[in-house]
Amino acid sequence: MQFLIKAYDGAGKLDKRMEVRPRHLEGMKTLGKQIICAGGLLNDKGEMKGSALVLDFPDRAALDEYLSNEPYVTEGVWEKVEVEIMNVVLVRGDAPSLRSAAGYGEKVL
Repeated sequence: MQFLIKAYDGAGKLDKRMEVRPRHLEGMKTLGKQIICAGGLLNDKGEMKGSALVLDFPDRAALDEYLSNEPYVTEGVWEKVEVEIMNVVLVRGDAPSLRSAAGYGEKVL
C-alpha cells in the first residue's frame, strides 16, 4: 500500500531541521525500497518548508509506527503531517515492479 506524506515544518524550524537531518536520513536508509520517492518542499524563494514522501508499507498501522519514530516528528520539526493513500502507477514514466522491503511480496505499482 503506497502513501503520500506531506509534512510541513513549524515556523522557524530550519535550524532544528538541519540539526536533526542526519538522524532523519539514517532512518530513511533503513526503509530501503519502501521509499518510492522523497524530497524537500520549498517555498517560492526556494527555502525549505517541509517534506514530501511516497512510501510503501503493508498498511496504515505500519506507516504510523514509522512516523512515531521519525526524528522530524519526535524532535518537533514537522508541525503538520498529511497522509493520503496513493496508487502509484508510474515512476519516471515507467510502471515498475517493486518488491517491498517489508517482504510481503511482488507488486506492480
